[in-house]
Amino acid sequence: MASSSEGSGDALLPDFPRGPLQAYRARASFSWKELALFLEGEDMLRLKKTIFSALEDDPLFARPGGGDLPMEKYRELNFLRCRRVFEHDLLRVEDMLQSPLKVWALVNCLGMYDWSLAAKFFLNVLVFGSAIYNSGSERHFKYIPKIFSMEIFGCFALTELSHGTNTKAIRTTAHYDPTTEEFIIHSPDFEAAKFWVGNMGKTATHAVVFAQLHTPGGGCHGLHAFVVQIRDPKTLLPMPGVMVGDIGKKLGQNGLDNGFAMFHQVRIPRQDLLNRAGDVTPEGTYVTPFKDDRQRFGMSLASLSSSRVSIVGMSVVNLKLAVSIAIRFSATRRQFGPTDKEEIPVLEYQMQQWRLLPYLAAAYALDHFSKSLFLDMVELQQGRLGKDASAGQAELGREIHALASASKPLASWTAQRGIQECREACGGHGYLAMNRLGHLRDDNDPNCTYEGDNNVLLQQTSNYLLSLLTRRAQGGAHCKSRLKTVDFLEAYPDILGQRFEVAIPEDCLDSSVPLAAYEWLVCYLLRESDQKLNQEKRSGSNDFEARNNCQVYYCRSLALAFLELTVVRRFHEHTHQPSVPPPLRAVLRRLSALYGLWSLSQHTALLYRGGYFSGEQAGKMIETAILDLCSQLKDDAVALVDVIAPPDFVLDSPIGRADGEGLCTCCSCYLECFRSVGSKENTSSSERSSLASTKVPPLCPAV
Repeated sequence: MASSSEGSGDALLPDFPRGPLQAYRARASFSWKELALFLEGEDMLRLKKTIFSALEDDPLFARPGGGDLPMEKYRELNFLRCRRVFEHDLLRVEDMLQSPLKVWALVNCLGMYDWSLAAKFFLNVLVFGSAIYNSGSERHFKYIPKIFSMEIFGCFALTELSHGTNTKAIRTTAHYDPTTEEFIIHSPDFEAAKFWVGNMGKTATHAVVFAQLHTPGGGCHGLHAFVVQIRDPKTLLPMPGVMVGDIGKKLGQNGLDNGFAMFHQVRIPRQDLLNRAGDVTPEGTYVTPFKDDRQRFGMSLASLSSSRVSIVGMSVVNLKLAVSIAIRFSATRRQFGPTDKEEIPVLEYQMQQWRLLPYLAAAYALDHFSKSLFLDMVELQQGRLGKDASAGQAELGREIHALASASKPLASWTAQRGIQECREACGGHGYLAMNRLGHLRDDNDPNCTYEGDNNVLLQQTSNYLLSLLTRRAQGGAHCKSRLKTVDFLEAYPDILGQRFEVAIPEDCLDSSVPLAAYEWLVCYLLRESDQKLNQEKRSGSNDFEARNNCQVYYCRSLALAFLELTVVRRFHEHTHQPSVPPPLRAVLRRLSALYGLWSLSQHTALLYRGGYFSGEQAGKMIETAILDLCSQLKDDAVALVDVIAPPDFVLDSPIGRADGEGLCTCCSCYLECFRSVGSKENTSSSERSSLASTKVPPLCPAV
């Protein structure tokens, strides 16, 4: 982690303008600049400042006034902005390879500005480009420089109209013709149309298309990826045999052109098969380095885990933006007070703290987890590129798949609930479109669906955990993993015998308490899910039916609890490491404890049902500790937001302004509306004169 020198901190992180938020900033127990430097490091902060400045200084990125643009205009502008991002050369290819977290930062900074822009860039460079780089070989690397020069523009075409999550049932075909050494890409019917594909609607020239690979003799070798040109790069007209178009307006992210495509006997060169998972010789023989079909299939879809991990980061960004807006608003919005003469900020109310501060803690905890999981994914991809075929590499892949499959649901659902809570906590101002919470809610919503429905994905994680228990029972195999996320299961029987033994609420104020409770909870749910599965099988259900009947109340809860445990553990270890500067330890550990206890409190019924809690005092102590931590973090809340909030231009929310004058800005907008109404013919001249002369005072009554 970076050291925090005053000089570098002041240069990278200038002081905020004085205003209504100054009182809370003065009461903070730590330096927000020191925390930013510790969490990010100088290089990352400098990159973020460069990105934000490039956006703010470029007229192309100016925020349009007067409401939303028409969809077609928005998409045209979004494409021009995406091209300009390449022209700014904010991150070179070599930087991406040497420091993958900088790629993560670039996408998330663009997302803070507008997710339509970030998604367009991300799908072209990191989904389309990474699929070619990670799933192809040297013969495909010719496409990479063309992506960065925008000679071609890419998309990732897996989902079909009739199949999304069930990838094995994808129906697009790729038949190999040895006489011409070509694959014939074909959509057998309308239900096999590629659908929901980002960038495909208007702008993509090439697609990574997933299809069932067939070789002469009738052999089908399963799902494989192919590079297929779908439009002429100069005219953007469809290529022969390709029917491609836009699917229309969505609930959010309408600057991104999601599209559909159907293929009618489209021929592509044999070499455009992405061949890391399997290849076809010129004569038509299928060859693969994988002996296990499941491993080969997993390799073919490895990019999905990467996308899911990226969605975790996107969800965290949305949560950060929402809590930044809501907490700054709550620190300046005054309502009621101990006397009629004095109103106090709504952040002083316990209810507002309880509504918002756990989501602030969640933003910090999930942010750390998402970055660490992203680096785990990079390690896995590097092993694959190095052709590591060891058992350890395969086990790492299974572990990361399980983590990615549960982390997307947890992060996207937490952001979904958090954004809604922030919207409501800001009252009517939160419902005003210009304050952005509605846009954040709509833009975050698809995170719950694409790259796999959340509830279906959780089955991947519970299946992984149940398989570990089965292996342990059958052969005494050790529950050890590369990332150590399941190592605690070595003590599975002993953990089940543990009970909550905290005597007073003060002893709950450390994340070691929810950490121990979560280990018990996962072991309990694992036992219950395993017993339920076996009970279903004994009653005559086949494996499919048995697993289907174990999801609600059992496997779904198991997968979420396991991922929550993993997040709590990683954030606990991060905040308790010796390298944390002493002035930051208290606030970081309070965040860690609050996230752990707040998440755990949602499982109180299970903790009582399984016997870990007994007596009313256990539940009451958890609740008391949560409220105590909220109270302790209240004076630090604005400073904690200052660490994670982007500049005002990017945040784009009047009530979330860094100077705290956002309510005055809102009042100015309201006044303009009144003046507009007052200019109509049915308004008297005296009323028009009064409206024209009205000014918003320096500290308006709303504050």
